[in-house]
Amino acid sequence: MTEIVLSVIAGLILFLFAVTKLSESIRFIIGERANEWIQKFTSNTISSVLVGLVVTTLLDSSSAVIIITIVLVNSQILTLRQAMGIVLGANIGTTISSQIIAMDIGKYSPVLLLLGFLLLFISKSKRVNNTGKVIFYFGILFFGLFTMENAVEPLKDEPFFDEWMKKTETPLTGALIGAVVTLAIQSSSATVGMAIILCKKGILSLTGGVAVMLGAELGTCSDTLLATIKGSKQAFKTGLFHITFNLFSIILGLILFNPFIESVKVISNGASVERTLANAHMLFNIFAVFIFIWTIPLFERVLNKILPDRLDT
Repeated sequence: MTEIVLSVIAGLILFLFAVTKLSESIRFIIGERANEWIQKFTSNTISSVLVGLVVTTLLDSSSAVIIITIVLVNSQILTLRQAMGIVLGANIGTTISSQIIAMDIGKYSPVLLLLGFLLLFISKSKRVNNTGKVIFYFGILFFGLFTMENAVEPLKDEPFFDEWMKKTETPLTGALIGAVVTLAIQSSSATVGMAIILCKKGILSLTGGVAVMLGAELGTCSDTLLATIKGSKQAFKTGLFHITFNLFSIILGLILFNPFIESVKVISNGASVERTLANAHMLFNIFAVFIFIWTIPLFERVLNKILPDRLDT
């Protein structure tokens, strides 16, 4: 059991390290263009959502995009309404990583590691060198997932772990577990990634996986709150909108839990359980954004009434 725990921890550390470094490397390659794109293509709510989606897909981190957005709002470069659209788009963009994880490409991670290593150490070109870093970190990310996947295999035969996993069958309990895990490791992608792996190994059911996924949506809001500390009132409103949107979406997801799962199964058309969970993650966020995008003006009025700008000092 000790070996299993240590292997899972090692794989998780590799995954989290890779996610952090990937975000930093891609932001370095893109440079100020990310900020420019965010400012230039946010003229309306729909375009703001698309910007949030695209930039989050590129950076592989909704938290990074939302934090950048809060910084731009704090600098009065973006308005609250533009920021709200970007937050919605970031929630969709973060589901792309779930689709990639469900593709089962972890066994090919050594290829990415080798290619990234060669580009990193052989080429003297700075651009090629940075590209090598990105490929290398992707290799580490997938190797971390592959490590966790192999480590959890024996847990199928452990009665106590099976009993613990059964607790996630209750949607609210599963969501709380997902929120706590995400709060602890500060990565909703890692939480959903582990859920996908456990589903693939038959340790976690689709019902439990969806419940954990819902909780991960709430746990990821913690770093957004931290980013608003000592920021402007508009920046705080952006963080408050992110939490409110996620909380309302989760409540709606819990209310419609069983119909949602059945709908995902129909749409997935007999796909594997890990692919179905990845689809559930994407569909949940798309549906939530589609429902709440029309309420942005109302959210803005309510937030401005609760926290009027005229009180700023």
